[in-house]
Amino acid sequence: MTNFVLQAKGLSRHYPGDGVPVRAVDTVDMAVETGEAVSVMGPSGCGKSTLLHLLGGLERPTSGEVWLGGQRVDRLSETGWARLRRRSVGFVFQAFHLVDELSAVENVELPALLIGASRKAARGRALGLLERLGVAGRAGHLPDRLSGGERQRVALARALVNEPLLVLADEPTGNLDSGATAQILRLFAGVHEAGQTLLLVTHDPRVAATADRLLTMRDGSIVEDVRLEGGLSRQALLAQVAGWEP
Repeated sequence: MTNFVLQAKGLSRHYPGDGVPVRAVDTVDMAVETGEAVSVMGPSGCGKSTLLHLLGGLERPTSGEVWLGGQRVDRLSETGWARLRRRSVGFVFQAFHLVDELSAVENVELPALLIGASRKAARGRALGLLERLGVAGRAGHLPDRLSGGERQRVALARALVNEPLLVLADEPTGNLDSGATAQILRLFAGVHEAGQTLLLVTHDPRVAATADRLLTMRDGSIVEDVRLEGGLSRQALLAQVAGWEP
């Protein structure tokens, strides 16, 4: 039996429009297996970020179901979702969303403290992740003293600190230069190789190429679901699906 970490069934999110509802996400069916990395691409406004927010409980669906770890979660209360996210879902955002008043290590250890870890245990986990991601030397710095690439590494460490079932990343390289983007791509590839389940929303084919599968969205719907292969075949497929030349 297939072991799905995440499933969406008939998932939709509609907003009021000028007489006709805007179908930001429209009857999406999808599933992500344990240890799989899945990327979602499509033009701006196609519903990629809205889909991610629905899957992570940041928005409520108009209709449909979301299942995480075998549990139906779309009907959870705000409190229930908050508890679930702390333990089971790690988020990485384009804008980092670090707490400005906390140091890098304090940002990373915060989710662990929120689920009841001791300060010693939380600090140990946080420092270990910062070391693994190459920013241990910046642990005591506030976010405004970090480069964009360093802030995104800290954000990734924070997403991983509670060993979540799933990491959701929304345009994780959107604010980074090419050098920092390459570093983050290597980090995501390493996290995936270590067995972490990932769902990456991106407009960047370099990010998409780190995944096992590529979902293409148009007008709120998934119009293609293809498995990516390594090397030249992966690049050729991305060129075909995303209109990108390697």
